[in-house]
Amino acid sequence: MITRKFKELTIRDAFMFAAVMSDPEICCRVLELALGIPISEVHIQTEKTMAYHSEYHGVRLDVYAADADRTRFNVEMQVTLQKFLPKRSRYYHDQIDMDALLTGDSYESLPDTYVIFICDFDPFGEGLYRYSTGTVCGETGKSIGDGVKTVYLNAHGKNRDGIPEELMQFLDYVKNTGRKETISTVDPFVRHLQNTIDTIKQDRSMEERYMLLEEMMRKEKQEGRQEMAVQFLIDSLESKFSVPDSLTKKIMSEMDISKLQSWFLLSLKVSSLEEFERNM
Repeated sequence: MITRKFKELTIRDAFMFAAVMSDPEICCRVLELALGIPISEVHIQTEKTMAYHSEYHGVRLDVYAADADRTRFNVEMQVTLQKFLPKRSRYYHDQIDMDALLTGDSYESLPDTYVIFICDFDPFGEGLYRYSTGTVCGETGKSIGDGVKTVYLNAHGKNRDGIPEELMQFLDYVKNTGRKETISTVDPFVRHLQNTIDTIKQDRSMEERYMLLEEMMRKEKQEGRQEMAVQFLIDSLESKFSVPDSLTKKIMSEMDISKLQSWFLLSLKVSSLEEFERNM
């Protein structure tokens, strides 16, 4: 079941965020605001953005990009507080490095990598709008220059010191859009963002793509529940009986979750495998 109607999506929704960030001009500007550095151009890796990847066990809606200097960027919208967000960042950095190595790069020529989380919450509870992390030497406190950096933007920050006005306008937009009736801003980039989202919402092909990805995620969730129910049932039976392959195959082919659940309850009560099969 689709959780939100396509016309109701905002930039905080993963699909709409990935869709609008697929525009190289918008992506480049968001990167500049997040990192505070000029970026001449970016190339969106469309094969990794807004696509279904079986190797990732699902839909990836974070944005992968590279600039003219081969620097790699992974940008993701986060709307739910996660305790292990820094470890998620570590995983993303590792994935980018593995991709580079698989394409023939050597260790010494690995590109610099940035992982950027745009958060609809304060990830560290310190009230800052931007948290920047990197690898430093514990003894000297100096950066070791491994080219690995993570930036967490907090749309609900409180300390505006040192935060550029354009970044503040963008984060206020992330926080307020869809929650307030009107977004009062004269910032041209924020206006361009909203106009782009309005245009995307009129694109029938994008709406169909959204519905397709939602259906893929629904099926994936259903399959995950089925696999878990099957495993619980087989474990329960094997703890009491020697289960033949024919019964195992029958259980594994059953897709009805309610039936698997009733079989699991039955497995707890029966005193023989024959009794279980008679009452399935």
